[in-house]
Amino acid sequence: MSENKGSLQQRLTQVNEYERQPVPKKSVKGFKSFVGMVAGEHIAGTEFIIGPLFVLHGVGILDIFLGLFIGNLLATLSWTLVCAPAAVKTRLTIFYQLEKISGVGLVSIYNIINGILFCVTASAMIGVSASAVGLLLNVEGPGLTDLYPTSFLWIVIIFCIGLVITVVATFGFDRVSKFANIFAPWMPLVFLASGIAMLPGLGITSLDTFWALAEEKIWTGVPVEGQTKYTLWHVIIFAWLCNSSMHLGLADMSIYRYAKKSYYGLASAFGMFIGHYMAWIASGILCAVALQNGNMNPTPGEIAFMGAGLAGAICVVVAGWTTANPTIYRAGLAVQALLPTFKRWKVTMIVGVTATVMACSPAIISKLDQFLGLYALLASPVGAVVIMDIFVFPKVGLRQNLAELKKMRVNISVLLAWSVALFASYVIYERTNADFYFFVAVPGWIIGGLSYLMFAFLQQRYFIATSKGDSPGSPHKKWDYEAS
Repeated sequence: MSENKGSLQQRLTQVNEYERQPVPKKSVKGFKSFVGMVAGEHIAGTEFIIGPLFVLHGVGILDIFLGLFIGNLLATLSWTLVCAPAAVKTRLTIFYQLEKISGVGLVSIYNIINGILFCVTASAMIGVSASAVGLLLNVEGPGLTDLYPTSFLWIVIIFCIGLVITVVATFGFDRVSKFANIFAPWMPLVFLASGIAMLPGLGITSLDTFWALAEEKIWTGVPVEGQTKYTLWHVIIFAWLCNSSMHLGLADMSIYRYAKKSYYGLASAFGMFIGHYMAWIASGILCAVALQNGNMNPTPGEIAFMGAGLAGAICVVVAGWTTANPTIYRAGLAVQALLPTFKRWKVTMIVGVTATVMACSPAIISKLDQFLGLYALLASPVGAVVIMDIFVFPKVGLRQNLAELKKMRVNISVLLAWSVALFASYVIYERTNADFYFFVAVPGWIIGGLSYLMFAFLQQRYFIATSKGDSPGSPHKKWDYEAS
């Protein structure tokens, strides 16, 4: 028994995720690895939550089809033109790259926030999977709007699912990628088949009648009682920025640092247009059928089972796994950066247990859109700071990785830029009466980047001047001081 335990620990310890060094060429992955991972992650159990949200909030039929196309295209471009190039250029995690820029004191705050919010996201995935398992075992689970657990058996299911997900994540990127590639090919087919299968229940039996009847019975443009009205802009912004912490906020540097080429960011299109387009459309159809049948508070498992039977319920379980796996993996990297003396696999285990405990609260699922919006607000300015430091600073004569160079615990220019961006974003949010924080993620990203450029320029001119014995206003093209 002890030999088996020792062997497992040895295998986990030998998994090298290059937490504090660039990924070497021998460890980079091909395009296929990223197709499977992003498809698996973004064809998720939460699609059975988000798709129905658009129905409940009264999105019109033209708004849903056009808005999802524009928003998912923008998201794909954000991964391809912003996140992947930064990841391939540095081959570092966002956590270590930010530490070199901002200092260990400031990055610790960021990592704590990331660890918590990653756990929240993973816990939602675990809860979604549990809803399907509960349905198969005849254990009542919480609905989309419930706030508390429904039974002890449901909590047991949560812990069993959390264990499986956590074990996979502890084995690192390679195992997470392989796990996703096993399941990614067939999950979209279940979503598509379940959506098509439910159309006759709404009276839609041909393409000729689809648009008119879908406008009348699915995306009616009229929200259900108690829900706010969503427009075309809501759909575009949500589709583009629901994962903005991953692309504009650069959290997926931890994933794309393994990519051979930066254009591998295009792999995100498989997740966006299959998971966030087709699957949201299909789950919206299922929700409309559930509402028509009098189920005003369906669970994700019930929606999937109604559309595709046992295959639909299994799809929800696996979709939750393939999303939670990379999420817990990222959370482990974030927390491990705070505890560098701890083995990554041990930290990942702790994170997985934490996410599992959080999943026992159905409120995580019912408030998921708010959690994602808050995460986008906090992470976007940080992503802009890193982009400025990597790509813009060399072009304008500013030093990169200042905290590493000057042995700073806190780079004041990063702290000021982050603070200004968050304050400005909140003011914009309040003044415009925006429905959720996603609307201010892009202004926050722009303000954060420009603020950092301005503060860093002033800061570095001061360092140049004081190192040369001149007044702070003296111009110098290069630094020739030694790091203190």
